[in-house]
This record gives sequence, structure tokens and C-alpha cells, in this order.
Amino acid sequence: MPRHEYAKAPRRAVRALTLLSAVMLFLNCWVDIAAAHGSIVNPASRNYGCWLRWGNDHLNPNMQQEDPMCWQAWQDNPNAMWNWNGLYRNNVGGNHQGAVPDGQLCSGGLAESARYRSMDAVGPWKMTNIGSNFTAQLYDQASHGADYFRIYVTRQGYDAATQPLRWSNLELVRQTGRYAPSQNISIDVSAPGRSGRHVVFTIWQASHMDQAYYICSDVNFT
Repeated sequence: MPRHEYAKAPRRAVRALTLLSAVMLFLNCWVDIAAAHGSIVNPASRNYGCWLRWGNDHLNPNMQQEDPMCWQAWQDNPNAMWNWNGLYRNNVGGNHQGAVPDGQLCSGGLAESARYRSMDAVGPWKMTNIGSNFTAQLYDQASHGADYFRIYVTRQGYDAATQPLRWSNLELVRQTGRYAPSQNISIDVSAPGRSGRHVVFTIWQASHMDQAYYICSDVNFT
């Protein structure tokens, strides 16, 4: 091989490795997207709300002051926001309270996972203003449909800004039947007798397999 060809060989190897790294990064991102599913987008879930507000501005230092709960989630693991549609558990068998301990409802009992444990953090999460009668809207990217939804709302007197969320803090206000596969599902909910800060906790039991989503939305009853 001519001398100049030997000189080019390392550069070719570097370019090949760079291209391979780029391909692997793309494939990893594609796998995350392909495995993505959905969440409650209105009133926004904690992880979807962070993505909605900061997804295109995640390097803005103002997040720390303007949205401290999203900031702490971002510092803990950015994937809580980037993978806002993947907070689920497989093979729970309907035993939701057995699978999800008190204090870990907003991470779906995945507090040991670095990805979603920040969703359980207690503090002033951004709220969506709602009335006693409201509509919960699910965006189901993969169109899995639902065996059912169970929608809970915290009882009056619970302080979501200072107390971890427990099952005993919740009142079941809506249980639905099945929903056919669709990307957009709306559920009418009535939760009278509440005012101020609360948490709407949604269990979405998907239809395509035994897959349950656990979703916290912070709201302000006006």
C-alpha cells in the first residue's frame, strides 16, 4: 500500500467509528420512541408537563427558579422528561396497590429506577386549573386502547406540596369500561367538594397486554 494510503487509514477508521456511533445513537433513540406509549396530557402529567414547558428549552437556567420541580427531575434524570410517555409497569395483574407502594404512586412504584423516581418528589409542581367537572385527555401514541381507566383525586385537606402521596389520600371518582384503540381518548370526570391544590391520579390499563400506567397530574380546583 502506498505511504499516503497508510496515512489515510486511521482517518477512515475514525470516520467509520463516528458514523457507527451516530447510527447507534439514532437506533437507541428510535427504540425509545418505538417503545413509547402515552400519558394524560390535560391536565398535564408531571413528566409530560415538564416536557411541554422545557423540551425545547431544557438548557435554560431559568428552569431552576421558574419550575423547580421540573428542574430537580431534570437534574436527577433527563429521561423522566424525554420519556414522558413510558411510565408503566408490566404484568401487575390488576393488583395496583400491591405493586405500587405509598409514596411511590407518581413513579408507578419505580422509585428504584433512576428514570422516574423524581416524579415522587414532594413540592410545588406546576398546576392546571380545572373545575369540579373536567375532562381528562389521554394521548396514546401507540393506540393501545384501554381495558379501563381509574381516576382518583386527592381528598380535601391533603397538601400535595408538603406530603407524599398515599393510597389513603385518594378517592376513586371515575372508573370506565373499555376503549377501542385510538391516539386520543377523553374521559369526563366529576370531583365535587374540592378547592385549591390537588393531585389527579390516573391508572390506565392498556388493552394490548397486561400493561398499567400510573399518572400524576397536579391541579388547582377553582
